[in-house]
Amino acid sequence: MEPTELGFKYDKIAHWWHNQHDQSTYGVAQLKLALRFAAEGGSALDIGCGAGGRLIRLMEGKGFAVTGLDISEEMINLAKTNHPQHAFMHQDICQWQTKKHYNFILAWDSLFHLPLAMQKPVIAKISNLLADNGVLIYSFGNAVGEHTDQWHEDTFYYSSIGINENLSVLMQTGLTILHLEQDQFPDKHVFVIASKL
Repeated sequence: MEPTELGFKYDKIAHWWHNQHDQSTYGVAQLKLALRFAAEGGSALDIGCGAGGRLIRLMEGKGFAVTGLDISEEMINLAKTNHPQHAFMHQDICQWQTKKHYNFILAWDSLFHLPLAMQKPVIAKISNLLADNGVLIYSFGNAVGEHTDQWHEDTFYYSSIGINENLSVLMQTGLTILHLEQDQFPDKHVFVIASKL
């Protein structure tokens, strides 16, 4: 599935998503753990930021100026309204380029929508966007391959290179693994925290 097509699918559920997740606790404990490894303040990148909400507020509370990217234009419009003090861009992480480096990078439940062939290149890309001593947290599926699921009366695409390949890419790009957890067992949902030490 092309990322732009995914963006249109999330456009249709953006307001539902915002109402569902703005004040939820989903992902909060995991992000708080990652923030404990990070220095106070600096720049943060949120890949697949959605409409913003709880995770943006946590990073803001740690003193980060947040840049958010999302493939859904409607999600970005909501994020701009919800967090006017931060910067948000309607972008495809597969194509987006920047010379900036970030002290903290979050990709919560977003990279698993990438085309399978883009998993390794994008993980390497975001690893290389970390500043020295920067911290990265992202979630992925503990599986290898690609599949689709029905959700909100629509078809959504997912892919993963699995735990070992994710760790391999991170280490090959010079990152140190700080934490890995299958946090929704028996569901195959994994998050990893790594740092550019």
